[in-house]
Amino acid sequence: MKNEDTNANILETMPVGRLFIKMAVPAVLSQLINILYNLVDKMFIGHMKVHGAESLAGLGVTTPVILFLSAFAALVSMGGAPKTAIALGRNEKDTAERIMGSCTALLIGISVILTAGMLIWGKNILLVFGASEDTIIYAVDYMRIYCLGTVFIQLSLGLNTFITTQGFAKISMLNVTIGAVINVILDPVMIYWCNLGIKGAALATVIAQAVSCIFIIRFLISGKSEIKLKRKYIRIDWKLLLPCILLGTSPALMQITENMVAISFNTVLQQYGGDMAVASMSILNSVMQFVMLLLPGLVQGAQPVLSYNLGAGHIERVRKTFRYLLLSCITGSCIIWGICMLFPEKIIGIFTNNAALRTYSVTPLRTYLCMLCIYGIQVACQYSFVALDQAKTAIFLTIWRKIILLIPLIFILPHLVTDPTIGVFFAEPIADFIAVCTTGVLFYRYYRKNLKSVEG
Repeated sequence: MKNEDTNANILETMPVGRLFIKMAVPAVLSQLINILYNLVDKMFIGHMKVHGAESLAGLGVTTPVILFLSAFAALVSMGGAPKTAIALGRNEKDTAERIMGSCTALLIGISVILTAGMLIWGKNILLVFGASEDTIIYAVDYMRIYCLGTVFIQLSLGLNTFITTQGFAKISMLNVTIGAVINVILDPVMIYWCNLGIKGAALATVIAQAVSCIFIIRFLISGKSEIKLKRKYIRIDWKLLLPCILLGTSPALMQITENMVAISFNTVLQQYGGDMAVASMSILNSVMQFVMLLLPGLVQGAQPVLSYNLGAGHIERVRKTFRYLLLSCITGSCIIWGICMLFPEKIIGIFTNNAALRTYSVTPLRTYLCMLCIYGIQVACQYSFVALDQAKTAIFLTIWRKIILLIPLIFILPHLVTDPTIGVFFAEPIADFIAVCTTGVLFYRYYRKNLKSVEG
């Protein structure tokens, strides 16, 4: 029998509405705090008196690389965490610990490979990602330091998910907060006082991630964790890992294809709008990054509840949790959309004090985000497919939105409108509208077919 005081018991006994709030609020706050790692860098760098705009553009080029590195953490953890929660729902604690141990071993191995690859081919990769002759020096300076912290980034992003999936959302939030606070404190010290510029921003981020990683590992090996990170289980077990990797492919593809999208945007915008358009895209990416951390934050709060109760066979709790998730995601996306449409100048001003860039970016911001109001449907349904162990559907939806729709539109639309640059920015809302319609229909069919049983 389960201990009545365990977090696992709460996942199947606490009223769903209260449980969703208990899990989702810390998860959302974690994501909002986590965004500070990148956004604070951009704010401090963008306001540098010398080469601020150029450094901001260079940092924007590094965004696809950073997403690429974090995608590997998602590949392992976003599949491993739901599988762990499902195992806990079936009262298979040893299996859950083995899954976490295998995922940890894979994260370490991936970190070594990624670090070596970035040190050897980093400059060439950044050039492919859209860096120009004026911005490459700043992008390289940032990434050479940032990639040295890859192991900390992989472990902190990957293992913190296993804390959340046990029901310890507040602990996960605390781990993220510690790193973010250190990053905020160190940024002005490194950038201005030590006169390191963009290199200082990278160094501050690496130190912050390292400290966060230490706190995460300390918790997972302590007696407070429901499942323990045991040395004997930190080894590759492909029988356990392969299903996790398959399930984590969709979240990873979402980030990896985001790289492809960023390359496409930067390349086409450099052609039609130059460095000003690329710098503007860096600001838009920052706003979208905020959205893509807020809404998936809600999903991360719901994921343990969805996965655990799916494993335990409590279908009505799964249904109720998804309803709360969908309503929250739609509300969140509408609020952010409204703010961006009404106050674009204030949003842009957060990231730069360059008057020309601020004026230029207003129309692209409103164009790029005009369909954001319905994007909550996409996030709630697609991530729920992952939490409910529907790997194939989740993978298809990722490929459909990014590769089949968005990337071709980026290259096609500039040839169909008077202003090619604005045509590029219109690719995002068009792809979003079609993807939301597709995802909504597929999830409705799944919901009616597989979640129709109600417990007596």
